[in-house]
Amino acid sequence: MGAWYEHAIIYQIYPKSFQDSNGDGIGDLNGIRQRIPYLQALGINTVWLNPIFVSPQVDNGYDVANYFAVDETMGTMADLEALIAALHAAGIRLIMDFVLNHTSDQHPWFQDAIHAKNSLYRDYYIFSGHDGQLPNNWGSFFGGSVWAPDPAGTGQSYFHLFDRRMPDLNWANPEVRRAMGDVATFWLGKGIDGLRLDAFIHIAKAELGQDYPLAPGQQTPVVAEPFFSNLPKVQEWLRPFCDRIKTDYPDAFLLGEAASANVNLAADYTAPSQHLMDSVITFRYFTEDESGLDPRLPAQYQPRTLDFPAFKQTQAVWQQTLAGVSMPTLYWGNHDMARLATRVAKTTTQARSLAMLMYLQRGLPVIYYGEELGLHNLQFDHVDQFADVSVAPFVAAVEATGQSRSAALAMVSATHKLPARGPMPWTTGLHQGFSNHLPWLVGRSEDATSVAAQQADEASMLHFYQALIALKKQPLFQAGHYRLLTTAPNLYVYERTLASRRALVAVALDEQGSTFTVPEGLTTVALAAGDYQLEGQTLTLGANAGVVLNERGTR
Repeated sequence: MGAWYEHAIIYQIYPKSFQDSNGDGIGDLNGIRQRIPYLQALGINTVWLNPIFVSPQVDNGYDVANYFAVDETMGTMADLEALIAALHAAGIRLIMDFVLNHTSDQHPWFQDAIHAKNSLYRDYYIFSGHDGQLPNNWGSFFGGSVWAPDPAGTGQSYFHLFDRRMPDLNWANPEVRRAMGDVATFWLGKGIDGLRLDAFIHIAKAELGQDYPLAPGQQTPVVAEPFFSNLPKVQEWLRPFCDRIKTDYPDAFLLGEAASANVNLAADYTAPSQHLMDSVITFRYFTEDESGLDPRLPAQYQPRTLDFPAFKQTQAVWQQTLAGVSMPTLYWGNHDMARLATRVAKTTTQARSLAMLMYLQRGLPVIYYGEELGLHNLQFDHVDQFADVSVAPFVAAVEATGQSRSAALAMVSATHKLPARGPMPWTTGLHQGFSNHLPWLVGRSEDATSVAAQQADEASMLHFYQALIALKKQPLFQAGHYRLLTTAPNLYVYERTLASRRALVAVALDEQGSTFTVPEGLTTVALAAGDYQLEGQTLTLGANAGVVLNERGTR
């Protein structure tokens, strides 16, 4: 049978946006518990919760001020314990986000480090430099330098890969590594089933006293990823951490966020012999076509199309490299990117076909809440709605080319991560059943839909996802061998085999459609999206259409 997580079908819930139970406009743990029947009906068997720890919410919970308590906007520890019990009673596992690279600057460790003379916690963080001089030219992912002045006025600076209010922990200190292990085992002791290890690839940094070499015309500070991503010490420091967890909780699922890891690093991180992660999430799946970018504008918020031939190659490489090593994650979206229906799929048919293509491969589906309804990004009408200092300069650059502010905001709304975190539309009533209070995040929506409406419509996206998840639960799609077939570039066709059973997944990647000769015997349609014709062994797919074919007599 293998470990339970080898059969996980994961549903990612952004707690602030799923269901508000107490009328403050912010989703919470009791709201999630109310919606367990919906999760059961959908068919998923695992929930991943974004952070729920005490936090000032500078980065929506990824800035942790207390690892051992639930943020009051989410509920109480008793609420979490009730949610764990209710999910387990419904046959659903729970994994929680664990932020282990950095804390909030409001965390007691950091506060002690900057206020107490000879603080033991000074070495829990990375302080360097002198007399206000920065140690190097490295840039933060959130803009500007990775260095911020020590509030204690020592002339040193502290390191922050993300917001300046989120100082990085010093994993070179064994006490930090021990403390992070204590946090992990505390929550596993509460009965959760696993952890999603956020940004673990950044816990090791190169020698600080060196600049990153600049390319001609490159400006400082520069995001020097090779100096703080996927360094060898990451594996050395995490191995005892993971071993401790697996010793105390052998069934715990460790899902790592390895955003920039290539496929060979992913194999290193997840090979059983390495004693690290069970699976990792990569951001390397989606190569975008940049040929249409306007050179007058920053590239960051210009919409792009997915480069499907490159995507097809990437998927084939990840599938084959991780075969026999670990289960890859299969996803189209998460809280850090625009939604599938906004970013890639331009029609309902295409969204269905792409879901079929992705989730029936070998691996673990990770479905972002609301994707099963076909939700798009919200549309914001004001720069300040994005709560991101990088947006205003982009909008100004667009306006400088003669385009309107609304056009600029439409571009950002289609590409920014925050509009992908809108409230779940449960009904068509006040605030769509999410809350009886104005939600924490408000924007215009092009989605005239709701859970209630789709539950009543057997032709809806929701019903399609229910059928797709039911199909994924079959042993053939859980454990079967995967083989990508040779086809025209605008087709994506693969075969799954297990013992004597076979199935074929075929998807058209463009609006032209295509014809394909299917292997003999695969003539029963198990699931379909869009227009298709199957005459004998000739399959003709319409624009962006897809089908799953089984052998005769099987479903």
